[in-house]
Amino acid sequence: MAARRNGLDELDRKVLQLIRERPRTGLLEISRLLGVARGTVQARLDKMVADGVITDFGPTLSPRALGYPVQAFTTLEVEHVSREEISAALEAIPELLEAHIVTGPGDVWCRIAGRDHEHIQQVIDRTLAIPGVRRSSTVIMLSTVVPHRVQPLADRD
Repeated sequence: MAARRNGLDELDRKVLQLIRERPRTGLLEISRLLGVARGTVQARLDKMVADGVITDFGPTLSPRALGYPVQAFTTLEVEHVSREEISAALEAIPELLEAHIVTGPGDVWCRIAGRDHEHIQQVIDRTLAIPGVRRSSTVIMLSTVVPHRVQPLADRD
């Protein structure tokens, strides 16, 4: 998606804040709370979606509530010629929550979820069985200090 112009205006920020705070609130109610027309709110949302600012309207799911309370971060060292195949194999692992190509030590950073430590080990073993993955380094997440967030960037002027 194309990048949006630099920054958001005050109305964009207020619309985003309301949607995050009250995700089930309808457009009519948002427009009433902000004192603008429903069509204005719809146009702002459509523009932010088109510009790639808003990437998802779906619910955020909790791995813990789904029965996967243990999370870990795994760094994989991979053969670069095999990245496409490795990416496809990683995507086929349901417990793999996200994966990113990174700089520095290691090549691919992954966040995985498991039912317990033994399950985490099984997921790591599956990643190590992928052709082109040389080795891994894993740390177990103990707690979250700051959850994934983007709203502070939207709130900046």
